[in-house]
Amino acid sequence: MYKSILIASIALTLGLLPVSRAVAQYNNWAVGFRLGEPSGINVRKYFRDTKAFDLNIGSYGGLYGNSREYRQGRYRSIGITLQGHYLWHTRLLGKDTFRAYYGFGGQVNRRRYYPDNLKGQQTEYVTETSLGGSAVAGLEYFVPDKPFSVFLETGLYVEVIPAPLFMNLQSGLGLRYNF
Repeated sequence: MYKSILIASIALTLGLLPVSRAVAQYNNWAVGFRLGEPSGINVRKYFRDTKAFDLNIGSYGGLYGNSREYRQGRYRSIGITLQGHYLWHTRLLGKDTFRAYYGFGGQVNRRRYYPDNLKGQQTEYVTETSLGGSAVAGLEYFVPDKPFSVFLETGLYVEVIPAPLFMNLQSGLGLRYNF
C-alpha cells in the first residue's frame, strides 16, 4: 500500500513540473526508481540516439520470494545489489516517445545465505557476496510534453562467483525523471 501511494505521489509531482521541450528526452540523464528484481534507485545516461548506460542500486531477492534454494542451502532474506547495463535502444512505431532496448552488464549482490551444514548452530547463516553477468530487454515510453518516462523490462542474472551458472529471472517496472 505504501509503495502504491509513493508511486502515485511521485508521478503526480513529476507530471506537474514545467517542461521546456515537447520531444523525447533520451539524450540526457534520467533518475527514478524501479520496482521488481532488483528494486531501488535507477540512474540512466543516454548517449546520442542509440546507446545508454543503466545503473540500479537497491534490494535483491524480494520479487520472486525471499526464500529459494541456493547451493547446499537457502536464501531466506532480501539482500542488496548493484547492477549495471550497457544498452542499445531504438525507436518503435517510428516515434521518439516509444523505444525498445536491450543490453548486457554485471551485478554484485550481498545477502544472507543459510547453508544446511549450519542448521541448529548459534549462527545459522553467512553473509554471501555474489558476482555475475546479466542481460536485460525492455520498453520505455516518454510521456509527451512531460519530463518523465515509464519503463518495463525483463532479464536474466547468471552467477559466476560463488555458484557458477546459478540463474535468476529478473523483471521490473519503473518511472524516471529525464533532465
